[in-house]
Amino acid sequence: MGKIDNIEKVSYKKIIAMADEQLNIVELIEEHPCPSGSQWIIYQYQRTSPLIISAWRNGNKHHFILNIDKCKLNLVPSLSAAGIEKVFIEDNNVHIVYAGLAGAGVGVELRSNAKNVINTILYEKGGGSKLGKGAVITPKMEKVIVGIDDTDTKEEGATWVLANEIGNIVEKEGWGYYIDHTIIQLYPGNPNKTQNCVSIGLTFAIYPEYKYKLKELIKNQLKEKSLSDKTAVAVYYGITPSKSMKLFTCKAKRGMVTVEEAKSVAMRNNIDIIKVFEKDGGIIGAVAALGLAEHHEQAAKLPDDL
Repeated sequence: MGKIDNIEKVSYKKIIAMADEQLNIVELIEEHPCPSGSQWIIYQYQRTSPLIISAWRNGNKHHFILNIDKCKLNLVPSLSAAGIEKVFIEDNNVHIVYAGLAGAGVGVELRSNAKNVINTILYEKGGGSKLGKGAVITPKMEKVIVGIDDTDTKEEGATWVLANEIGNIVEKEGWGYYIDHTIIQLYPGNPNKTQNCVSIGLTFAIYPEYKYKLKELIKNQLKEKSLSDKTAVAVYYGITPSKSMKLFTCKAKRGMVTVEEAKSVAMRNNIDIIKVFEKDGGIIGAVAALGLAEHHEQAAKLPDDL
């Protein structure tokens, strides 16, 4: 493989591919070397690649929801300069095949040193006016979204701080990657609230062997560190929360909902509810945290702004 001067300085930092083989989709997250990432890549890849269902940027991280499939790219300078032409899973690894013109074609080399990348294959080096093409191979991971509520009291504690601590513990254990932390604003008029009436959504990319062990690790951490006896956790296994989950979150932002409603949504979506202690207090907030866990702006809004 050819070398680029100071390639370590411009390498992608991390690449993660989470698969849902039942839905035949992969969520690809690439941590770009530049502080704000490259909106150009998001724009060009979406224009060029029929495999891309949706794409967005969060800081320097690119997110792509991809069909597991292959397609032919119609590469045109400036207009459709680069994209993803094939996604497949083999031997529990995800293969992403990229193609691009000129500078857009050297991206596989820049991804070769990223954390979590097993291997890269360079088919065409690219650069200048030439076509570049290659594959990036990562372990197949799975997405798990965790809702947490009611770990504090009116006197002390902060659920968002404890949730962040737990997210970092999961990553330090080597079970996967702590991807996101979202504060979800719930109904401010709730008479049972501690103070600001928020719950927390944590998003993880988890190696398959730890997928169902994660909830026990989180429960044990909360049992040890929570200041409330009403703490609850809700765990969703999937790349995209359902419409019913999002609607429930919005309802819980606008007004009072019942524990029975939360449990009904959980049952319909195969969400695991864990009462850390015996009381039901945090169940509503934990389930409500899931629907908008990756919609940061909407998650933060008050009812009048929805």
